[in-house]
Amino acid sequence: MNGAHPPGRGLKSHQLATRLREAIRSRAYLPGGKLPTEQEIAAANTVSLTTVRRAMRILVAEGLVVRRQGSGTYVAEQAPPARQPADGAAVGVVVPDTTMYFPRVLEGIEETLTRAGVRLMLACSRYDVAEDERAVADLLKAGVAGLLLVPTLIERSDPAAYVAALNRAGVPVVLVERGLDPSGPADESEYVRTDHEAGGYQAVAHLAKLGHRRMGLVLRGGSPTSNPVATGFLRAAADLGVEIAAQIAVPSTGWQPGQADPALRALVDGGATGVVSLGDREATMLVSAARRAGVGVPDQLAIVAYDDDIADLADVPLTAVSPPKYHLGRLASEVLLRRLAEPELPKHQVRLRPSIVVRDSCGAKKAATA
Repeated sequence: MNGAHPPGRGLKSHQLATRLREAIRSRAYLPGGKLPTEQEIAAANTVSLTTVRRAMRILVAEGLVVRRQGSGTYVAEQAPPARQPADGAAVGVVVPDTTMYFPRVLEGIEETLTRAGVRLMLACSRYDVAEDERAVADLLKAGVAGLLLVPTLIERSDPAAYVAALNRAGVPVVLVERGLDPSGPADESEYVRTDHEAGGYQAVAHLAKLGHRRMGLVLRGGSPTSNPVATGFLRAAADLGVEIAAQIAVPSTGWQPGQADPALRALVDGGATGVVSLGDREATMLVSAARRAGVGVPDQLAIVAYDDDIADLADVPLTAVSPPKYHLGRLASEVLLRRLAEPELPKHQVRLRPSIVVRDSCGAKKAATA
């Protein structure tokens, strides 16, 4: 074999180094802390002492651990930063819109990539399937090192096939605020997304805590967020003993002024005292319809919006479920940078829980001061 290593020789030590590296970076071993002995590591991982020593040499060379003669091996007090892509590298980013929802996501992406010395190449798909594919192809042709994508999946007949194709793009791909629903064990995509089902649940729980026991749900047609929000809403209603007054679907073209009035009547006639509305624009129109009908918000109808893009601009500032948009962009970028630096890392499939921003439309502020 002309001196070449037999198959597998050296592979185990690199695999062990990867496991230990990930344990250190996830803080399973704290900075300055002593690692188990080489014998203990060998036994725990069913490898030889030689494999452990080779792995330790790798980590020492990376500056992650230090050896102390007669004492043992310790995690470095300050771990070195992860390796970054080569100077001049670029990351391609595709979003469906740059005016609503995604500006804060892009802010998190841009700040993180800039700190890493990586250029951002941005494309906007306008929720168009063909434009989505064209943008990805153009970015790959331009030689980007990786992709952060908000793909248009809801319009596709086979979303799983498209995600699988993205996984074969030849560069690391991290999906942002998108993923397969359901995401089962066959899903090999890497993603960072908001747990919208949890958001729908939280909205109902918030209103229930304020005493509401009969609620309505308003959903925007054609939105990839609608199904998970509805699932969370219905599960919370079942768990918390909440009755459902009405479920209303807004056309994908959206409401125009005055079109929210029949929806408001359906909610009021159904006995709803609280409503969850995806998204802010629809909730704002419900507030206007309530004003025209003489229905007080929040006294007669408490409203929780979903998205928190323009919720604070409504006539009655809207309490809203607020996805962690900036943190979403930042974390997705960090995942991609880590993937570029360490291709062997396990895949990340991350869901971030949204929060609720309390304003005037739910009555919580009045209740707190009563």
